[in-house]
Amino acid sequence: MTTTPSVPPPPDGLPQPADRQQTAPADRQETDPADRQEGDPVEAAEPDAAGPRTDPAEAEEPEADELEPFSEGPPPLPEPMLVLDGTLPEHPAPADEEAPDHGTCAVCGGAYDEDGWCTECGSRRPDPRHHFSARPDDHVAAVCDRGIRHEDNEDAMAVWADGTGRAALVVCDGVTTATRSAEASMAAADAALEVLVDDALAPAERIVAATDAAAEAVEQVGRDFPESAPSCTYVAALVQDGTATVGSVGDSRAYWLPDSGEPRRLTTDDSMAEEQVQAGIDRQTAEAGPMAHTITRWLGPDSPDHTPVVTTQDVTTPGWLLLCSDGLWNYASEPRALREVVHTLARPEADGGEAPHTSSSPDPLALAQALVDWANERGGADNITVALVRTPTGQDGTHG
Repeated sequence: MTTTPSVPPPPDGLPQPADRQQTAPADRQETDPADRQEGDPVEAAEPDAAGPRTDPAEAEEPEADELEPFSEGPPPLPEPMLVLDGTLPEHPAPADEEAPDHGTCAVCGGAYDEDGWCTECGSRRPDPRHHFSARPDDHVAAVCDRGIRHEDNEDAMAVWADGTGRAALVVCDGVTTATRSAEASMAAADAALEVLVDDALAPAERIVAATDAAAEAVEQVGRDFPESAPSCTYVAALVQDGTATVGSVGDSRAYWLPDSGEPRRLTTDDSMAEEQVQAGIDRQTAEAGPMAHTITRWLGPDSPDHTPVVTTQDVTTPGWLLLCSDGLWNYASEPRALREVVHTLARPEADGGEAPHTSSSPDPLALAQALVDWANERGGADNITVALVRTPTGQDGTHG
């Protein structure tokens, strides 16, 4: 126990302690030192320049609202901290953030990591450029695929439909031996489609203007990459008012494949094989020869000419307007042969009872994919692009 010593009172005659001194009344007049009598008490001195003096007793008195130390608990521990003995208080673990979804592996169903590798089987996620498709309406669709043997896809396509029966299709095939051809084909397809959907010009004039725009887009790729020589082939079609208007440069093709009646190839190749055919060599021999895919015209900075050969076709009867790169027609060049493939793939028994196309419910996307698969089954030696329009199309987009 601790005791506090008592302080004895001072002897008589000595001044009282500070806390016992009496304070003069506030209205007391200050006495001139000359008039002060001996024995009168001396007034406390005025505060000096350093500021008012504080009564020691008041200084020791704590404020009424001052909190006791640690009244609200101990202060937080510093971070980081080294503890030599004892245990640290447990902190709640931070909530796990949801891992981003990078897609699902087509091989095993596992998840891809941020670098595009499957976390289960290690497969690489395919480049979206290797296979893509479009279906702007129920009577128009296209599929573009890398094929089996090529590492990259240098084909491109662009398709459009407005729901009233009008449609536009573009297929481009990048020249493999020319650098930046994948960029060239995509730029050409997009540029051409932008012109085709604008109805300010007549269809034939629009085909020519679209070809000019595609050629300029390829040349721009060459300007963006001066070390390159981008090149591609080109075929475009515009379907409007029951007529298909088609133009091409190079050896990408357009076919008219009616359900009944004579099928027709709507384009003429700009190639050495075509020149051999014109000279009298049969087509099968010419297209199987070493010069078969040597083209004589193309889109690109060094092209001698890119004026399209324009043709028209009545498409008011049931059938398919088909545009494709040589990755498809390599395996069925003649119109009759290609139509037979289309009709075979369209039969219900060709797909386990579910047809890509029937007269009552055409599905151009399913048929386009079936044609790509068919070409890959035969070797897939080149990139494969197929664009289709099911005809006829009414003003409301329905089929006949």
